[in-house]
Amino acid sequence: MASDDIAQLADTLAKTHVGDEELTIKGLGLKLDDAASVEELVREIEQHQSLRALCLEGNTMGVDAAWAIAKALESKDMLQRCYWSDMFTGRLRSEIPTALRCLGDALMCAGVRLTELDLSDNAFGPDGVKGIERLLKSPSCHTLRELKLNNCGMGVGGGKILAEALIECHRRSTEVGAPFRLRVFVAGRNRLENEGARALAKAFQLIGSLEEVHMPQNGINHAGVVALASAMRHNRELRVLNFNDNTFTKKGTLAMAKALTHLRSLQVVNFGDCLVRSEGAIALAAVIREGVPVLKELNLSYGEITEAAALVVARAVMDKPQMERLDLNGNCLGEDGCEALREVMEEMDKADMLGSLSEDEGEPDDEDNEDENEVCENSDEDDGDDEVNQCNDYNGGVIVGETGLIGEDSPERLRSPVSKRRISWRIILLSDVLLKIASLYNEDSETKTAVFEIVGKCKYLVIRFLNR
Repeated sequence: MASDDIAQLADTLAKTHVGDEELTIKGLGLKLDDAASVEELVREIEQHQSLRALCLEGNTMGVDAAWAIAKALESKDMLQRCYWSDMFTGRLRSEIPTALRCLGDALMCAGVRLTELDLSDNAFGPDGVKGIERLLKSPSCHTLRELKLNNCGMGVGGGKILAEALIECHRRSTEVGAPFRLRVFVAGRNRLENEGARALAKAFQLIGSLEEVHMPQNGINHAGVVALASAMRHNRELRVLNFNDNTFTKKGTLAMAKALTHLRSLQVVNFGDCLVRSEGAIALAAVIREGVPVLKELNLSYGEITEAAALVVARAVMDKPQMERLDLNGNCLGEDGCEALREVMEEMDKADMLGSLSEDEGEPDDEDNEDENEVCENSDEDDGDDEVNQCNDYNGGVIVGETGLIGEDSPERLRSPVSKRRISWRIILLSDVLLKIASLYNEDSETKTAVFEIVGKCKYLVIRFLNR
């Protein structure tokens, strides 16, 4: 370590006055290679008699430096919070597990009872997880409430090792009468994929105390999502659910919708960039409308959601008293759909709730909509107008059929400003109809098929109506 780095460390520590409870060298970018390079830090650790938090974030640490710090930590039995993110930049992958074991063994030796452990942004891979495996299983982590491993490159193998360690921690803690009650789990950008997600789902289901789960960008598709959804149902105090940028598709979204029926404490739902699509969005909307009473934020952005489904989602969150933000950006509403959505939000005095729609993808091409409209289109071919008439929705004198509005509100009359305001309320009423239909969804195969046939048909008709 260069002499100027040592001087910088000494100067920073001299200016750190957080009492005896916290010590930090956050963000200094120091290269801590050996015992000499951390001499001042070790001295400060030893002098903090009641050390409860140690922040080493934003520096780079070698094995010898970790060993020296570990020796100082062996007597710090009051330590509870370790902020150790981004502290191995430029280190060999083989160094990191050894350094982590040194530090973990010191914590166990001291008999600490950790409440928070943050090792994010360390890119240590499966071997790094092995480096903390022993610590996670030990009594030092029986009291752990927050575990943050964001952007660590754990992969499938690391996810499995982590899951087994959490399960073992729960088993051992339960045996001594104080079950492991993890509240916050963060593991985004780790390439966990389906196998890693399934393994962690088993741990989550067993733990049952989670309040926040953040697992964005993990390459998880519907198979892993279904497993996670099942596990979430057992964590009834969940407040934040973030699976952004995974691939739900219909199966995964419906599984998550079912899980949400059990999660009445949810405040933030982030399923953005998860390909929930229109049917999934309607299913989620139905659940949210009837439950999730304290919802504050809903993110369904970049999900290939079309105009009608977006309006149903908007209607579902209108009456949530704590609702603050709805994000539907990057979907397939089209210019008219975006305008209709904004208009409905304004009519309900909720315009501030709606996020930007600046990256809307535009209305899908007929080829893109082919699968979504397949049921209704095939029915039209087979049964002609009779089938369309069976799909007609009636609410407050509004009939929506093959040609749009029938009766006094003809397309010509709807061009006036007054009639445009009527359209907003027609949209709201139609959205309510779709919500009620979607609420009938359950796992019975016949009911499920019937509901989605109706939703698909009505959604198609609503889209045609809105585009007039």
